[in-house]
Amino acid sequence: MKILRAIHTIYGFSVFIILFLLLLPFLLIPILFPSQFRLIGIINRIWARLMFFFVFLPTQVEIRGKLDPKRQYIFSPNHFSYLDIPTMGLNPINTIFVGKSSIGKVPLFGWMYSRLHITVNRESLKSKVNSLKQSLEAVDQGKSLIIFAEGGMIARRPPQMSLFKDGAFRVAIEKQIPIVPVTIPFNWIILPDPENQLSAGKVKVIFHEPIETTGMTIAQTDELKELVFNIIDKELKHENR
Repeated sequence: MKILRAIHTIYGFSVFIILFLLLLPFLLIPILFPSQFRLIGIINRIWARLMFFFVFLPTQVEIRGKLDPKRQYIFSPNHFSYLDIPTMGLNPINTIFVGKSSIGKVPLFGWMYSRLHITVNRESLKSKVNSLKQSLEAVDQGKSLIIFAEGGMIARRPPQMSLFKDGAFRVAIEKQIPIVPVTIPFNWIILPDPENQLSAGKVKVIFHEPIETTGMTIAQTDELKELVFNIIDKELKHENR
């Protein structure tokens, strides 16, 4: 079984890289022409669907509230597995990621990522402040964002989440745009951290009803954070019972 999982993992990683190289010329368009940033979400969807198809992982995307492609959103998913990143590529709304700066060190892929998305070194206060500023500017440019509210894969006992950071909720409130709780219930089983070997399973992602922030103030950050946490936590417990 371990040998089969290792083979599946190597094969899956190879598929990811091959698809990246095939799609890289198209990703150069929004890099060279930033006004075409909506292509990022379109290419990510193609990439994610092809990857899961060729890696033999069925997907299920459940959308419980109306997501208007003409509106902007902050998407806030739980984060237990590296598989969560391509899973969020299944997002029906075109988005960019706010992710850890260490991704930028990956040859070629990191170069692409750091130019299309927002990176943050969570160990540096200056970097965190700068990423918040960039996130606010990105919303001003018309972009929707994916922000893993736990601040990385730091949960020690999935599917129990770590406490949420403020960033996603501050951006949503300051810019008065909806925040969407997102539950990814099974990736921690399919590709667990730190083992990082693939198992068979269904990649499921649930986009909950958007939460409007119109009229909310920064003083209500904790209130919004708790609301989103409870929605995802309840769903994780339901799906993993």
